[in-house]
Amino acid sequence: MGKVLIIGAGGVGQVATFKCAMNTDVFTEITLASRTQSKCDKIAEEIKAKLGVTIKTDQVDADYVEQTVALIKRHNPELVVNLALPYQDLAIMDACLQAGVHYMDTANYEPKEEAKFEYKWQWAYQEKFKKAGLTAILGCGFDPGVTSVFTAYAAKHHFDEIHYLDIVDCNAGDHGKAFATNFNPEINIREVTQKGKYWENGMWVETEPHQIHQPLNYPNIGPKESYLIYHEELESLVKNFPSLKRARFWMTFGQEYLTHLRVIQNIGMARIDPIIYKGVEIVPIQFLKEVLPNPGDLGENYKGETSIGCRIKGLKDGKEKTYYIYNNCSHEVAFKETGTQAVSYTTGVPAMIGAMMFLKGLWKKPGVFNVEEFNPDPFMEQLNIQGLPWHELHNVDLELD
Repeated sequence: MGKVLIIGAGGVGQVATFKCAMNTDVFTEITLASRTQSKCDKIAEEIKAKLGVTIKTDQVDADYVEQTVALIKRHNPELVVNLALPYQDLAIMDACLQAGVHYMDTANYEPKEEAKFEYKWQWAYQEKFKKAGLTAILGCGFDPGVTSVFTAYAAKHHFDEIHYLDIVDCNAGDHGKAFATNFNPEINIREVTQKGKYWENGMWVETEPHQIHQPLNYPNIGPKESYLIYHEELESLVKNFPSLKRARFWMTFGQEYLTHLRVIQNIGMARIDPIIYKGVEIVPIQFLKEVLPNPGDLGENYKGETSIGCRIKGLKDGKEKTYYIYNNCSHEVAFKETGTQAVSYTTGVPAMIGAMMFLKGLWKKPGVFNVEEFNPDPFMEQLNIQGLPWHELHNVDLELD
């Protein structure tokens, strides 16, 4: 049905490529490219051995538009799936515009020099993509991604008005390391050390990092201390669902993780500005990334599961209703299927499904769109088929006032 070019060979890229190779009725040609081609070759070899499917590989530094344009022209895909670093989003979007190819990503742009993610930079491409007749799909991982589709599905099928939304993200897995991050350490640490922020009564309310927290019960897992942080899908959801009176995002962190995080910040290793070390300019957080465990290597010993979902309150037929929709994903099952842990799996599978939605013509229109702006139903159907089954609870205690 279509040719796809995946840029980025980390854990998420590995999962997305595996899952594309498991759906060759849709993905007739798959190319995986990265700054380090040997990473792509290794993933391609594993897929060939396990599934008998041939994956093309290539090399690109996606910081450079001209390199990405040349890559696109070599392989002539219908869609570029950007699973590289968020800093590279705009460069890859520029390359897609130059080459006349459609675009999709899993995380919104953030500038390298400032720990701040915002959709304004990518939303500014709306007219360019519209004029070119190209589709750009933003934020098609799990959160953002599935959580946004969950919200759209709830709005379509279960509510007349959504008033309160709490996205809850729990990783109850144990990888046996003293400290490790589940995806790129640089991005992860930048994200969780920012100030918290949530939407209430038509405005953003800012909090200190990890200031607001409470225990929440997660299905199959039990109570876990959950911290209010800012997450990018809140920005698009409050725009696309204007009936929202409040929208928040909660994530679980263990005490040991938070202690390590505090030490990293206190000794200056979370800094994103360059310093001079022995005459060489280095960025402390980038150096730290090199000495921390590689997230892609955590899967083998990872036990337990993740639980991510949306807790929603609103009106249906004039009556107040509560609704909880979620997915639990096992680290062990994810590793057995794709050689990665559940955090990579829960991002990579939706990326493949989003690409499938595009290639099937179900999510395809000129312009720049967040995933909740498309029909959620075919995506929700594929989640159940592709390894991320979802569950619904109606009129339950959401535990959140």
